[in-house]
Amino acid sequence: MDRKIPRHIAIIMDGNGRWAKAQGLPRTAGHKKGADMIRTIAVECSRLSVEVLTLYAFSTENWKRPQDEVSYLCGLPKLFFNRYIRELNERNIRVCFIGELERFPQETRAVIEDAVRITAGNTGLVLNIAINYGSHREIVLAARAYAQDVAEGKISNDIDEEGFAHYLMTSGYPPVDLMIRTSGELRISNFLLWQIAYAELIFTPVAWPDFDEAQLNACIDEFSGRDRRYGGVKG
Repeated sequence: MDRKIPRHIAIIMDGNGRWAKAQGLPRTAGHKKGADMIRTIAVECSRLSVEVLTLYAFSTENWKRPQDEVSYLCGLPKLFFNRYIRELNERNIRVCFIGELERFPQETRAVIEDAVRITAGNTGLVLNIAINYGSHREIVLAARAYAQDVAEGKISNDIDEEGFAHYLMTSGYPPVDLMIRTSGELRISNFLLWQIAYAELIFTPVAWPDFDEAQLNACIDEFSGRDRRYGGVKG
């Protein structure tokens, strides 16, 4: 049987802090190692011809963490893109983001916006980073935008699921085929609730800093062997 490669993979990158604690390191060391792993997994997804890789980098709930950790997380995009943007661009990877950047420091926003601009013309893997993102918030904003268009007479009040999806932050991307959460937690955590409606879900005990190419390919092999019926019956 041919190996099936997901068009869109979404990953909840969990376990950086626990990984660091197990190594006797500060939580920030786990976040740094986890950021490096983004490059590893993006390159492998590009090699496999995955179309979109969406990574949950910073949720709307992460602001509740200790201030020193939040400050470090806000600075991670600069560290990551300063190190890897040239390689990502050379590999034809296009950087995008979903979420609300307005709450971040200007320096953080500028770094992310520069990465989007530099890679805008690339046609390979879309590396889509969810930052200050929450799915409930996304759906509320989409509903507001739709209601506004109806009120202004731009469209009629008869939208279907496909039409509503165009109001989401992931408009233009295929639905998620495979959603992976690392580090053993068995929750979705307000991540792409609309987009994963028919995704295959895999929860691995491996912490994100240890989630390498082999781990990714093991998840894809499991995905490839599943029978996706979309509510119907086969055979």
